[in-house]
Parts: sequence; C-alpha cells; structure tokens
Amino acid sequence: MTLVAIGIVVLLTVLSILAPVISSAFGVNYTSTEIPDKFLPIGAPGHLLGTDDLGRDQLSRLLYAGQVSLSIGFVSAILSLVIGVSLGVVTGYYGGIVDDITNWVITTLNSIPSLFLLLIIFAVSRDPNSIIPQSTVTLIVVLGLLGWTSTTRLVRGETLSLREREYIISARAIGASSSRIMFSHIVPNLISILVVTLAIDIGILILVESSLSFLGFGVRPPTPSWGNMLTEASSFFTKGAHLVVLPGLLITVTVLCLYVIGDGLRDAFDPTSKD
Repeated sequence: MTLVAIGIVVLLTVLSILAPVISSAFGVNYTSTEIPDKFLPIGAPGHLLGTDDLGRDQLSRLLYAGQVSLSIGFVSAILSLVIGVSLGVVTGYYGGIVDDITNWVITTLNSIPSLFLLLIIFAVSRDPNSIIPQSTVTLIVVLGLLGWTSTTRLVRGETLSLREREYIISARAIGASSSRIMFSHIVPNLISILVVTLAIDIGILILVESSLSFLGFGVRPPTPSWGNMLTEASSFFTKGAHLVVLPGLLITVTVLCLYVIGDGLRDAFDPTSKD
C-alpha cells in the first residue's frame, strides 16, 4: 500500500512539473479564456477534462495548480522541519533557560487555534499599507513559521534521550564540540522520525493551503491552486460538477497518500509500532 501511495504522489508531482509540456501537447493554455466554450464536459474535443466558467482548460489548470499546491506543501514543510529540528536539538541538548523559553513559546502558540492565527495574518496582508506582502512566498513562509512546534517537541524528546547515550558521553569526553555532537551524532539518529514527520506535515500543509485558498485567504487568482479552483467552482456545481469534484479529489488523494506514506515509513523504521 505504501508503494502505491508513493507511486501516486510521484506521478502527480511529475505531471505537475510537466504541466507546460502537457498543455502544449494538447494545444491549450491554462490562462486562455474562451467564453463560448465554457462548461464543456469531460472528454470534450480539445479539452480532455472539460472547461470552467470562463472556458479555461481544466486539465492544464489542474496541473499548474498542482505545481502551486505541492510546492507550498513541500517547501513550507521543509522550512518548518528545519526550524523544528534546530530548536529541538538545541533545547534538548542544552536544557536550562533556552529550553524553558522555547517550551513557553510552543505552549503559547499551541493555545491559539492555528487557522484563526493564519486568517488574521492574511487578513492583515490584504491591507495595501501592510508590511506583509500578499503572495505565495508569504504563504509558504507563514505556514513554515507556524508549523514547527510539534516537530520541536518531538525532536527535543528524542534528543533528551540520545544525549545520555554512551557514544554521546564518550564524544563529549574526548573533547568534541557541542555543535559537532548535535549535528554529527544526534541529528543522524533522528532521520527516521524526521522522514515520517516530513511526509505527514506535507499532507497537513497542503490541506491547510487548500482550506485557506477555499476561504479566500490563500493563493490569489488568477494563479490556480487546488484550493482556489474548488472555491471558484463551488458556485457552478450544477453546471459543471467536475469542476468541484476533480480538484477536491486531487486534494483528498494526495493528502491520504502522504498519510499512508508516513504511516508506512513509521512501520518500516519501527516494526514494533504495528503492535
């Protein structure tokens, strides 16, 4: 099952990357509007997956939207992972006031509903005078900066255990620096849990991006994402159900596959977790 999920995610990623090539092969452009051809059904000549309310080709838009949604999920997950690992290893290794401050920040952030906080940030970014620009890059950075807390706690707990191992004590005894111990001895032993965490976080962040775009606070049209395509199509469900079903299906399948991958990797790295 895990291999199937990996295959699906890889296929969707490759198809999204090849969006310009595929669009050219079908002779369509995801930005071109052809009002006379609006709401064409799946299988219409020249438009394999039909068209939307403006006559735009649905296949090319889904592929380009996949580039945006998958990129946001991958990049923001990696950003949050880097922050989480760095803080988790440092706080777990040193402890003391650094650990106390980090735990206080994590507790404070976790006490505020993440979606509520995201909505506030992106509502502020809509102000022309705001110092926060409204862009896809801003969305990636904000998601990354708000997604590190669970990773930090997980890494901190593992580091607290690892720092008492004999090989760490031996490295410290022979004069190895703290930075060398942390990033040459502790971090490599965290790879298994980090890979699992990354797979699951990508799925979560794709879902968050889609939710924000659906609410009108994520990726702004005309740039397509699976979330804002779902938003635009929700008003035309009776005229073109495929406009709602296809982006919704891609979001669902991608997120479920990433969860399956994360679960499968966890079982592979830790067979006892199956019990």
